[in-house]
Amino acid sequence: MANPKTLLLLLLLSQLVLMMGGANAADLTYSVTSLGAIADGKTDSTKVFLSAWSKACASVQPAVIYVPAGRFLVQNAAFSGPCKNNAITFRIDGTLVAPSDYRVIGNAGNWILFEHVNGVTISGGLLDGQGTGLWACKASTKSCPRGATTLGFSSSNNIVVNGLASLNSQMFHIVINGCQNVKMQGVKVSASGNSPNTDGIHVQMSSEVTILNSKIATGDDCVSIGPGTTNLWIENVACGPGHGISIGSLGKDSQEDGVQNVTVKTVTFTGTQNGVRIKSWGRPSTGFARNILFQHIVNVNVQNPIVIDQNYCPGNKGCPGQVSGVKISDVIYQDIHGTSATQVAVKFDCSSKYPCSGIKLEDVKLTYKNQAAEASCKYAGGTAAGTVQPTSCL
Repeated sequence: MANPKTLLLLLLLSQLVLMMGGANAADLTYSVTSLGAIADGKTDSTKVFLSAWSKACASVQPAVIYVPAGRFLVQNAAFSGPCKNNAITFRIDGTLVAPSDYRVIGNAGNWILFEHVNGVTISGGLLDGQGTGLWACKASTKSCPRGATTLGFSSSNNIVVNGLASLNSQMFHIVINGCQNVKMQGVKVSASGNSPNTDGIHVQMSSEVTILNSKIATGDDCVSIGPGTTNLWIENVACGPGHGISIGSLGKDSQEDGVQNVTVKTVTFTGTQNGVRIKSWGRPSTGFARNILFQHIVNVNVQNPIVIDQNYCPGNKGCPGQVSGVKISDVIYQDIHGTSATQVAVKFDCSSKYPCSGIKLEDVKLTYKNQAAEASCKYAGGTAAGTVQPTSCL
């Protein structure tokens, strides 16, 4: 039997090891205020945030960057990897504020950017892009910066965004570009209905992206889905005002990756310009959109509840007289209800060279001013099942 003194010594040593582990774990929470950030909304905290990131990224153990309550002024900041661990959490109880002078970050492309990272979580917080000044500049037709995306993820994997709010972005609110395995839930996006190019969430060249339980009110697309998007799931999202959920614009480039395996379900559109839309430029392209499901959609006074537009040609520049090369196939519209703000509630304006194929309408009921709406089809083939109003033109 072991000596009681030896047992006591072993017990003390084990407790000491636990205490040291606890201390190290506590040390791995980097509070931006402890590092010198001042929550007055005026003092530039950019360097402090980047310093917190460099410490968390250099850690071999999981790390937390904590942003307490208050307003923290941050200029454009790129949080770059790869890091030595795959579990960094930004826990935000406060607000990150962009400079009030839109010119400071207006040509930066991104305000806050995560690139080449793996295993980053953003939990809570508000990002205030202060974009109203830039919108006013653009409305006045002056020479203005293009505008910065509020939050960008580029070439990154295993990203979680939970409970984040984005307010008044200069341009797009959130962009997911070249990423894999991204989960966004409980996201709130807010900008006025006349804010230009302020897409809520834009996804491109990415796979395994999920957007859940979110509310997006902005001046442009609620969610925009660009080339190279595969395996995208959108569920329980409220959109309005703005342009609805849009796949496209596709076919901007002649050589382009397609969009496939997209599910959009349990979405409400209120006062939007479009409901569910697929659009492509009217010119040659290798692009495509296929295996798309729109299910359990409610429209409230929506201008174009169901629309495929393959003749997109803004300003009639670069495409007059041409036809879209984008191939659209296997698109299902199931359980789509509500009210259209225009008489034509279902519009399929497809490519004469590559007609839409495999379009399915099932249990669709859309009305216009308490009467049956209309449907319009050009170069579209498919089937209808169940109750379909307006009467199918497929």
